[in-house]
Amino acid sequence: MLSIRDPVHGFVRADPLETALVNSRPVQRLRFIHQLGFTFLVFPGAEHSRFGHVIGAMHLAGRVYDALCSKSGGMLPGESRAPERRLARVAALLHDLGHAPFSHSAEDLFEEGIDHEEMTRRLLGSPEVEEIFARHGDGITTADVRRLLQGGGTPTERLLAKIVSGELDVDKMDYLLRDSLFCGVRYGTYDLERLLDTILPIEDPETGEWGIGVDEGGVHALEALVMARYYMFTQVYFNVTGKALELHLNEWLEERGIRWPAAPEAFLAQDDVSVWSALRTSDSVHARALVERRHFPVAFETREHLPREEKERFEALLPRVRARFGPGSLLVSNSAKDPHRMGRSRVLVRRFDGSLEPMERASQFIRHLSRIDRYRVYTPPPLRDEVAAALREQWADAGPYSSS
Repeated sequence: MLSIRDPVHGFVRADPLETALVNSRPVQRLRFIHQLGFTFLVFPGAEHSRFGHVIGAMHLAGRVYDALCSKSGGMLPGESRAPERRLARVAALLHDLGHAPFSHSAEDLFEEGIDHEEMTRRLLGSPEVEEIFARHGDGITTADVRRLLQGGGTPTERLLAKIVSGELDVDKMDYLLRDSLFCGVRYGTYDLERLLDTILPIEDPETGEWGIGVDEGGVHALEALVMARYYMFTQVYFNVTGKALELHLNEWLEERGIRWPAAPEAFLAQDDVSVWSALRTSDSVHARALVERRHFPVAFETREHLPREEKERFEALLPRVRARFGPGSLLVSNSAKDPHRMGRSRVLVRRFDGSLEPMERASQFIRHLSRIDRYRVYTPPPLRDEVAAALREQWADAGPYSSS
């Protein structure tokens, strides 16, 4: 048994399969992938890695499984070594294997047009990982993990899959607390213990699918989770400087024609350290913006909750401004998220009388949340004022606006 001291969850215990996986190259690589990309250049404490996150997600997968099991009426076996419980834990441990350097900062730049989820599946099929499962799996295989990460097959598997990636999953539960702690903010905190005490498996009467819902007494704990997610996106994940740094990384990668390898062995050699080393030796303006933290300043930003009509008007005026100031003069970010949309399925609340209703109806707070949708335009310093004036003028002509 491996015992890991985690700053969020305390001691995390790992069985022989989990221990071997933790020590494998694909999982150890995650030590060198920042959980929040370049956010460590904004929040000095945000040096935490994907490695810590998957350890926490594995631990929470066991806790969520136990909470659901106690209310599943025998649907989930209750033994600590039950294959279903072990499968949920190892799937949570392995769910982020395929993240590229600096996490989400440039995740669309894989060879062959694959994504990080496909790379995770390819790494699961590597000889090293297959051998670990053959030695320690006790019947659990990499095919089981892949199937779970793709949504599962049987009704029980589909419920287990939602523990790892769903509406109320351990990914969200862990990253909100972890990112909040390391960024030194309080936005991501919520009542984890109350949430775990009130979650339960619920069969959606509209689809017949089992999902993770909450008792009515847990609505406020669920609201706190949604509020934490909302504020972490607005205050941390969509931070104005952090988005600028992401844009510079993507511009530098495009300049150099770099794509993340699609072959697992080549991909394992790519991490934040290798990319940062290349950035330090590059004379590109975008590399210097990152290494020396001299990013382009923001010239203009829209309001935080841009209605669809205004979004379309803003997108329509961008080509004219780009044509006026020339190639490379504008870097544009679009920060968009529905923080109250937790996944593809509904989150159901079981009322005290046994009836079910969607989260949005049960919660006055969640009902009134709207989509985050904001554009920011960054420019080289000499162009900032001119670009800002041009955008303000054209945006004013197009309709209501809010600028920096």
